[in-house]
Amino acid sequence: MNCLPKSDIRESFPILSTVFDDGKKLIYLDNAASTQKPRCVIERLKRFYESENANVSRGAHRLGNIATSEYETARDQIANFIGANPEEMIFTSGTTESINAIVYGWGEENVKKNDEIVVLVSEHHSNFIPWQQLAKRKEAFFKVVSVRRDGTLDLNEFKKAITNRTKVVAIAQVTNTFGVIHPIDEIVEIAHSKGAITVVDGAQSVPHILTNVKEMNADFLAFSGHKMLGPMGIGGLYISKKRIGEMRPFFFGGGMIDRVYNDRTKFANPPQKYEAGTPNVAGAIGLAEAVKFLKKVGMAEILDHERQLLEYSYHKLDGINGLALYGTRDLEKRVGVLSFNIEGVHPHDVATILDFQGVAIRSGHHCAQPFMRYLGIHYTARASFYFYNSVEDVDALTDAIKDVKERFS
Repeated sequence: MNCLPKSDIRESFPILSTVFDDGKKLIYLDNAASTQKPRCVIERLKRFYESENANVSRGAHRLGNIATSEYETARDQIANFIGANPEEMIFTSGTTESINAIVYGWGEENVKKNDEIVVLVSEHHSNFIPWQQLAKRKEAFFKVVSVRRDGTLDLNEFKKAITNRTKVVAIAQVTNTFGVIHPIDEIVEIAHSKGAITVVDGAQSVPHILTNVKEMNADFLAFSGHKMLGPMGIGGLYISKKRIGEMRPFFFGGGMIDRVYNDRTKFANPPQKYEAGTPNVAGAIGLAEAVKFLKKVGMAEILDHERQLLEYSYHKLDGINGLALYGTRDLEKRVGVLSFNIEGVHPHDVATILDFQGVAIRSGHHCAQPFMRYLGIHYTARASFYFYNSVEDVDALTDAIKDVKERFS
């Protein structure tokens, strides 16, 4: 197989050389939860705190000007990465805050009684619960659309669910459970044809798929930095120019104002209008460094590599008795997520035994309880790949799964 990564890419990630006290090497396969950080991101954060640390947009001193310049340059670079203009992208703590920002900044003003909010049954709780709770507050209808058991969406069924009363369609472009890619362009077109706005959860897509919000034509896109080599506690929210005027501030304080009077406030222009308080300056700068790294590797190469690892995983794992593998086998509709169960073994036990071998995976309902319930299962084990993983990592995963089988036979 002609697989990335080359050794020099793996060497860019210090944590991948970890050897535990028992002599086991770390095999990190929990990338859907959070990715590891390359040395350049770590060093960029260090440099900020050592030589650039200051609050932004408030001081007249040189250090403050440097921090402000680096912060806004980071915004430019990250916005460019998703095909947005800088004024259309605000910094948040991540996808969860971004979606809640839409709910409180747009939804509270625009969703009315008897409107419809549409999500898929496979949504992460972060793109499910905020809309569910908004529907309760507004006495709107919360419609949950089913998917096929392999995680793919039947567009004809989806289209039937969208009506002239539909106000919001909120869908993840890539599911965190099975790594299934939904046809987001067609979803957006269907939603817009009925006058609904579209909210795209990009937490699992922006790190793996070349993203262009203009071509996607979505109204909102949310994503998290820690799932794409960046620091934790930083993320982004794209707001289309069409919706910026409809979006009210959802968080109030310093840094987002133009003039304040006793009886009224004139807010700053976007994006500052939506960024009250001291922002995560270091996080934004670190994420910009991560974006540079991703562009250097190449998003097409990243996706191709993940699919090669998936294909190799099926080659290694198919035929193991009692092993259930979830998700469509059409790799053109997948990123590198491999969910599975071993008959008679709880996924938490699977993850614990794999950890004895140094293999780090995720187990549980993956913040998708409605989907698990829909499938008639409670939990799965989940291995998730990124471009720094290798076929040797899949070999280690396979050996560890066989070890589980032997222990419980």
